[in-house]
Amino acid sequence: QVRFEESGGGLVQPGGSLRLSCVASTSIFSLYAMGWYRQAPGKQRELVAHITKGGTTNYADSVKGRFTISRDNAKKTVYLQMNSLEPEDTAVYYCNANGPIPTMGPLFNAWGQGTQVTVSS
Repeated sequence: QVRFEESGGGLVQPGGSLRLSCVASTSIFSLYAMGWYRQAPGKQRELVAHITKGGTTNYADSVKGRFTISRDNAKKTVYLQMNSLEPEDTAVYYCNANGPIPTMGPLFNAWGQGTQVTVSS
């Protein structure tokens, strides 16, 4: 069973930045596309950023131009650089392996604990 451990969240003012990290337990991390998801209170979990094993990226319209996803296969880690944060970005952020096309959804049913991002003045 693959496990994911997210970190890097916190409280930040509107307009601020955070960098999230997610370490995967699998030795074949480099073979997976990866996705960053978020879930705000009372809302469904949504995919906000996706990166293929080859490095092609896709973003939800709500974060395009502000968030950047990247990966380091040697460290089995995927990152989410979040700039120009808005109160609407407040959520718990999770990562998961994903199908090669963003709409294919997450590959594993088990999720990490996530990392809380709160954007507030």
